[in-house]
Amino acid sequence: MSEQAEPQADVDDSAPEARTEDALTRDLLPVTPGGGRIVLAATPIGNVGDASSRLVELLQTAHIIAAEDTRRLHRLVHALGIEVSGRVISYHEHNEATKTADLLEQVQAGKTILMVSDAGMPAVSDPGFRLVEGAVAAGLFVTAVPGPSAVLTALALSGLPTDRFCFEGFLPRKAGERSSRLAELDGERRTMVFFEAPHRLEAMLRALHDRFGAERRVAVCRELTKTYEEVLRGTVQELLEWAENNEVRGEIAVVVEGAPEKAPGTPEDHVAAVNELVAQGIRLKEAVAAVAEEARVSKRELYSAVLAAR
Repeated sequence: MSEQAEPQADVDDSAPEARTEDALTRDLLPVTPGGGRIVLAATPIGNVGDASSRLVELLQTAHIIAAEDTRRLHRLVHALGIEVSGRVISYHEHNEATKTADLLEQVQAGKTILMVSDAGMPAVSDPGFRLVEGAVAAGLFVTAVPGPSAVLTALALSGLPTDRFCFEGFLPRKAGERSSRLAELDGERRTMVFFEAPHRLEAMLRALHDRFGAERRVAVCRELTKTYEEVLRGTVQELLEWAENNEVRGEIAVVVEGAPEKAPGTPEDHVAAVNELVAQGIRLKEAVAAVAEEARVSKRELYSAVLAAR
């Protein structure tokens, strides 16, 4: 969930020695004709103990590891007490366009490409989408090793409804663009999950306050699965006051309650909407039907209200 790392120079560990077919296919995953495949693998979002055995095996056996930040990858490998035998390359926002074609050629040549981001699942607010998009277009096999997810972890811990939700990533940095994005979400009734940098959290909460009101429920999830994990739950007003009076650190996910369901109102409240559609050339009955469905009012009563207002 971290923001994009600065581009890293490629680290070309020595090419892997020949591997046995058993070592590369132990997890019984299908492959592209010729033997190649792309594997998106989730990495720990904080606690290294969350690394799966499949992730560990692929780190040790993949021909090429495409990493968002090679330094973080090597720290993870060291923490796991394993060695990488394949070639490690940097693959991030700034070089995806130039490196994707070469990686796809490697898959076509029978190589296993392991894609990892700094934390969590690649391609979710992290590099990886271009690689998957290109592989799908080329008919190459792509699979995933599921695992830690800051989005789902924050959602589960938030105490807010989890039956319907949407992920919005990072809000724009500029105030005007941020306000416009939130305006688009003004009527969103699903629970919303965002990522945010600690130094911009106060500004984000203030923008939520201005757009959604002081009483909308929010959870700020900080340093998930790490030693100093903290989940603060309350209203936008309460969390904004906390952010104003504390130095916020760490990686942050913000979970926001969806918009409350609006009361349908009376048929008379929607006469203007019907007349607007009629003015656009839509037949009266069709306009009444469309507005009644959207507003959840009786078509018959709305039709009568339109006629009475004429």
